[in-house]
Amino acid sequence: MNREDCWDIKGPGPACAACSRRFTDGQKILSRLDQGQGGYYRTDFCIGCARDEHRQNAISVWTGTYRPPVPSRPTVVPREVAESLLRRLIQQCDTADPEVSFVLAIMLERKKVLAEREIQRRDSLKILVYEHRRTGEVFIVPDPQLTVDRLESVGRRVSVLLEEEAARLAAEPRGRLPTSLG
Repeated sequence: MNREDCWDIKGPGPACAACSRRFTDGQKILSRLDQGQGGYYRTDFCIGCARDEHRQNAISVWTGTYRPPVPSRPTVVPREVAESLLRRLIQQCDTADPEVSFVLAIMLERKKVLAEREIQRRDSLKILVYEHRRTGEVFIVPDPQLTVDRLESVGRRVSVLLEEEAARLAAEPRGRLPTSLG
């Protein structure tokens, strides 16, 4: 048995080993550590299913609080995908979803693709004027006054649209999706 295999003990499972109900964040669980042919392994139970036999003959047993695994870092979006999607939304005059255009413009500003040149006010609407640093093109993006409670749903929409745009660009016969990231 490899030493690395011996100590590669996984975090808590997503569900109780006895009843298969998914654990929730903050839920108390009973965990036990055993050793098998492949090394050490962990088994987790909700407190309602924990029995005395789950405590017997284990290397270690403990109670703890379930915390879901931290999601892996999101995939970096190639600049070209975000830029292409923003261009398409602006060309289509897609005023139905100004929040997506706004988030894309902010993303591209942070990546130093766009530079904010002016902020205009028209009635109660704030208009951001961006210039593409390389081409000199101007992008006019209304500020939708996003609130914190809207950020998550807008972020999901942006992610979906970026995935669709990446697939669309990859399918285009004239070119491939760039492999350089961020």
